[in-house]
Amino acid sequence: MGKSLKLVPWLLALPLAWLIGYSYNVIYGGGISWLRIMYQNKLELASEIDSQRRVIIIGGSGVHYTINAEQIEQELGIPVFNLGLDGKLGLNVLLPSVLPAIREGDIVVLIPEYLMLSDSDGLGEISSWFGVATGKPGLGDIPPKQLLQDTWLLGIPSLRALTKSGIDLITKGQLEEYYSDPLTNRGDPTKTWERSSQWWKLTVNEPISPHSIAMINSFQQQVEAKGATLLLSLSWIYGSTDPQTVKNIQITAKELEAIAPLLYNRESLNIKTDSSLFADTHYHLKPEGRKLRSQELAQQLQPYVR
Repeated sequence: MGKSLKLVPWLLALPLAWLIGYSYNVIYGGGISWLRIMYQNKLELASEIDSQRRVIIIGGSGVHYTINAEQIEQELGIPVFNLGLDGKLGLNVLLPSVLPAIREGDIVVLIPEYLMLSDSDGLGEISSWFGVATGKPGLGDIPPKQLLQDTWLLGIPSLRALTKSGIDLITKGQLEEYYSDPLTNRGDPTKTWERSSQWWKLTVNEPISPHSIAMINSFQQQVEAKGATLLLSLSWIYGSTDPQTVKNIQITAKELEAIAPLLYNRESLNIKTDSSLFADTHYHLKPEGRKLRSQELAQQLQPYVR
């Protein structure tokens, strides 16, 4: 009996410790918390645009840290909004998450990263966590067992994340993480992350998967049902021009073009070989790279906004 009583404090401490970890990860401090906050802020900012026609550009961080919505807006003459989130959400979670922001008259441009396109099930590393964090557990048809396991892990912050947060508080007086920087009123980031490791050229090892084709087809129908128009685009990447990569991108482009108009450079396939344009990943661009990408995208969008 005595031994059992000694276990009581530990049993009571366990859910408390989990709740503290969950609060860090989801409410404030952890990476998912910043993504949740950014997502909710973007939905609110997009809803405040009072216009019968808007261009809404969606995708992962390869949209968020790649385009300059304000620049594109100046060139097109209609409101443009950056609704880029995170590629690790997967298409199963990303697409239904952005659908509420779309309304009649919108021109929606979907620019998914290649890892999203090649996914066989449409789920990414943080699919479960994002659904839980935004109050929609199971979003994206996540299997119940996986959802339960991933939800449990939300209460267990990584030592690396806690250490970084502690260092940020001591050295900067605030927490700093991906997506924690303020947004412009058009959803653009205000910070550029720099790469510290050596560059290597990204290869695209698989073309778009049947699941992704089906998901984008379904999304196209949902967008049209709202009275909006869907356009697609290939991502700009710092990548290899090896035969396999080129072939897989060509296959992907052909499949996407069968769904909706596809905006891309047919000669380069949007593969860039100048790493100086890129920030910290093979998708994220420095300000000068964003300017070039936005100029090109604005030109490609011109026929659809007249």
